[in-house]
Amino acid sequence: MTRSGAGPTLVLVLAVAVLVGCGVILLLERSLTRILLGVVMLGNGVNLLILLGGRSGGAPVVGTGPVDRMSDPLPQAMVLTSIVITFGFTAFLLAVAYRSWYLSGDDEVPDDLEDRQIIRRAGRNEVGAADRGGEGPNGDPEQVDPEPARRRLRRRDES
Repeated sequence: MTRSGAGPTLVLVLAVAVLVGCGVILLLERSLTRILLGVVMLGNGVNLLILLGGRSGGAPVVGTGPVDRMSDPLPQAMVLTSIVITFGFTAFLLAVAYRSWYLSGDDEVPDDLEDRQIIRRAGRNEVGAADRGGEGPNGDPEQVDPEPARRRLRRRDES
């Protein structure tokens, strides 16, 4: 916050953007460790964003100063609650990642049955549903490239 209490500085807004952006990118990974780091970064970015929404000023205790110069206590209470919730969720994800590593030797999220069926259909150029766009299976720009998942499945089948 600025000293005059006018609002957030550009550095703090950029810090929120970087934390939330990196957190979302890490959440999209398949490794549970990276997902855990993404949750922590996203939580910290959102906490900072909530704090930036409040008014800066003196301690929010009645009788210690003029009411119009006090900081807003609601964002502080919301951030404190968010920190506790993020801590609990982080502990849960850490336990899931440890259990996954203990049972399988890695913490990568495996493909489920539906993902494997989609990969097989894509390998045979089958369409899972009726193509209402009229482009055909090879001309549809919205189709996902299944190549990385195929390599991952082949690697597991070979070992």
